[in-house]
Amino acid sequence: MSEGQDNIAHVLEGAAGAGVELPPPGDWPAGGGFAVQASTFLADTFRARPALLRELLDGGDLEQAYPDADALRQRVRAALDGCADKEDLVRRLRVVRRREMVRIAWRDLGGAADLDETLHDLSELADAAIGGALELLDGWQRDRRGVPMDGEGTPQSLVVYGLGKLGAGELNFSSDVDLIFAYPRDGETDHPRRPVSNHEYFVELGRTLIDVLQRRTADGFVFRVDMRLRPFGRAGRLALSFAAMEDYYQRHGRDWERYALIRMRSVAGDRAAGDRLLARLAPFVYRRYLDFGTLESLREMKAMIAAEVTRRDLAAHVKLGPGGIREIEFTVQAFQLVRGGRTPALRDRRLTRVLTELGRRALLPGYAVDQLAGAYRFLRRVENRLQEVADQQTHTLPEDGHGRAVLARSMDFPDWDTFSRTLEEHRERVRGQFDQVLGGEVDDHAVDPAGSLLISSQDDEALANLMRDFGFGDDADEATAQVARLRDSVERRAMDETGERRLKRLLPDLLRAVAAAEAESPLTTLERVLGVVNQVLRRSTYLALLHERPITVSHFVQLCAASPWIADQLAEQPQLLDELLDARTLYAPPGRAELEADLDERLAGAGDLEQELAALRQFRHRQVLRVAAADIAGALPLMKVSDHLSDIAEVVLTRVLTLAWRDIAARHGEPRHVHAGHSQDGVRGQSPDGDGEPARFVIVAYGKLGGLELGYGSDLDLVFLHGDSAASTDGARPVDAQVFFLRLAQRVVHYLTTATPDGTLYPVDTRLRPHGKDGMLATSLASFEHYQREEAWTWEHQALVRARVVAGNPDLAAAFAAVREAILLLPRDPHKLLGEVRDMRTRMRAELGSKRGGEFDIKQDPGGITDIEFMVQYAALRWGRRLGSHLRFTDNIRLLEGLEAAGLLSAEDAALLNGAYKRYRERMHRLSLQQRSGVVALDAFDELRAQVSDVWHRLMEGDGTP
Repeated sequence: MSEGQDNIAHVLEGAAGAGVELPPPGDWPAGGGFAVQASTFLADTFRARPALLRELLDGGDLEQAYPDADALRQRVRAALDGCADKEDLVRRLRVVRRREMVRIAWRDLGGAADLDETLHDLSELADAAIGGALELLDGWQRDRRGVPMDGEGTPQSLVVYGLGKLGAGELNFSSDVDLIFAYPRDGETDHPRRPVSNHEYFVELGRTLIDVLQRRTADGFVFRVDMRLRPFGRAGRLALSFAAMEDYYQRHGRDWERYALIRMRSVAGDRAAGDRLLARLAPFVYRRYLDFGTLESLREMKAMIAAEVTRRDLAAHVKLGPGGIREIEFTVQAFQLVRGGRTPALRDRRLTRVLTELGRRALLPGYAVDQLAGAYRFLRRVENRLQEVADQQTHTLPEDGHGRAVLARSMDFPDWDTFSRTLEEHRERVRGQFDQVLGGEVDDHAVDPAGSLLISSQDDEALANLMRDFGFGDDADEATAQVARLRDSVERRAMDETGERRLKRLLPDLLRAVAAAEAESPLTTLERVLGVVNQVLRRSTYLALLHERPITVSHFVQLCAASPWIADQLAEQPQLLDELLDARTLYAPPGRAELEADLDERLAGAGDLEQELAALRQFRHRQVLRVAAADIAGALPLMKVSDHLSDIAEVVLTRVLTLAWRDIAARHGEPRHVHAGHSQDGVRGQSPDGDGEPARFVIVAYGKLGGLELGYGSDLDLVFLHGDSAASTDGARPVDAQVFFLRLAQRVVHYLTTATPDGTLYPVDTRLRPHGKDGMLATSLASFEHYQREEAWTWEHQALVRARVVAGNPDLAAAFAAVREAILLLPRDPHKLLGEVRDMRTRMRAELGSKRGGEFDIKQDPGGITDIEFMVQYAALRWGRRLGSHLRFTDNIRLLEGLEAAGLLSAEDAALLNGAYKRYRERMHRLSLQQRSGVVALDAFDELRAQVSDVWHRLMEGDGTP
């Protein structure tokens, strides 16, 4: 360590020559003796400026971290306070930069600071220096040039974006700073005589800022500035308006720029405006679907770097070499680019935070997360230690004995060999994980010759032979014809080169999977599979998704074989292919709490209402697919299928109501809840609630959702109710409260039913509201109760048996439940009730039942589902009090249990109806997934149908008693 001893001697000589008294090196705090031995940067700085070392020792800044996150910024501001002009700014920046850099290097090399402190301080120093310089330079330039304004007279300010390590807040010791300059709007300055365009103003300001930061003087420099990541690179304008930035990325943005923008951050200037632009650029960076197509671009970028590493012999490069920092970044950022559009939590700029999130979501196994995080921290420490030696931007391991000894000791190893073995272990783990995620060094342009033949050949005989090789046997000719239709389709002919390459790679594997699938008809399965493929040809990232994950091909083919409904869903909503990646989640639908958390996360990344509704639709389609997959696989019993589908609908309705209320209230304010029984402000019988809480509103579900029996294609039968409220809303543009509720209900229906490229949320039927189509879309609970007591038909009371609140205010929901129970318990003439229920059922059979002999309509024909439902509803209306607590249930199964418990049905009849109802509904689910009606052969349920009809006859055709 003789060279290190020379470093200390030089510092002491410099201090003696300048008359500065220093304590003995053995008393220097925070490992300072070793730090100076290891770093010529520290030694040269303190030899020339021993007073600086004395100041740092006396101030205690070498002994401990700064007390709060803003302390470093405050020091920079203080250093620039009273700055006279540009040259004074140049000098002051370098002085404060030198002071903070030696402090950071001292604490890092001496082992007093951990990696997080070092990276934070380096990033904070850069932010503070750039921000402080920009503020002063902009002020001076405005004095000369005038204030830049937009067309509406609003002052404009430059935004400085940091990318790379600076953008992530993880700047290394001698790093360049990657910057982009932008400003909100075009216009010109308000100079009275010589106005200039905003573009000219901000280009001049940007050039001045770059000069102040990177010009080398006797005091050194502040930061080297790299502007090559701006739009169009070196050939591009130095500063662009936000509109020009958006236009560039939409028209010209490339995959490597998406990669760069992951860590883009507003670091100086009008940062609030800068963040708004970042939000608008997010769809460019993070695609709405799982973007597996980006893996090709990442591999190509890595291949280019690997070629450069080989050409320049960079094997000892800890950043670009094998298993280096860049491979960790590529591994993590591959997940960000692929999944960030769907998972906002993965958009964090900090690599270690994203790694933690990948582990939490089981996207990477725990051991892989630990390995990558450990290697990243290790390599970043090595990177800083290398650069702190001479304040040079180096990433290459030393070859000389002294350099190796210093590096090993600074990393807490006894010698180079021990350090080198640990380093190689980390790099080997990184290489392994990189190959796992990105597939190793694969030629992404390689195509199976069979794929080229399938797309390019017109030789049907050769293609048929190929189909036989794939396993289609006697079906080879028809399979050939199906593939030919895909080959000749308009969509295939419109594909670009990348898409066609992806199709050629995928098609052979897809055909082999179809031929090998357990399916009733391989040709039917092939038709469904190719139908989906044809729909996604112009969005070939989905072809990349299937090619990248062979297990996805297997799930895809199996589901298409089992259900044309699923195949149609995948064709209409190709983003659902994302769900096929992981069988652990595909066949295990989440519970209510998980659904809500998933939707919260999706909506957190939405920037406006359109994106929120798109997120809702994607959520709904995604979760229903998972239920269908589990249903087909036999992983869910019937009751659980309906429970899951009902949970999905309720979670969606709750969020749609929240969005609709927010949007209406933003325009008109909110109606306020009032108590009945008083008079105030001319509103008879009402007074405002003391706490001024918003008025109450609920969505009531009837039918299948109300009865917790939702199917895959079910409508939602909805009624909208509100509580008592003040006469008008409390906003700047008030409206009558009834108008508010009407618009709220209309908005909910609109959000649910609007057709978009993402499909719709749900079809909605509101005809069960009071007075049906002629009634108000939203009514008060009091009016609803009056209607039910005085005007409703018996069939409307039957419908009320299956009604429950599915979204809205809990207090009003409880009040509705009380009204429902009161209506169901109303005294009724048993003979009149029986006649009306029976007459309604007779009309329904005539109008809705099967019209052809030899068929059985499972729902509408005698002995089917509706017979069971009518018997339950009749019993609930006639003997509600005897049902006791069971009356609160809205599903037929639990109501049947209540009828048995009350002695209104025998155990045998209850078990029969219960079993029949479940079997019928299970068959209806299966038929729905096969896109078939609920009409089956007459003998399909011969015995069961007769047994249900027998119970109907005994209960409903006599005097209506069990």
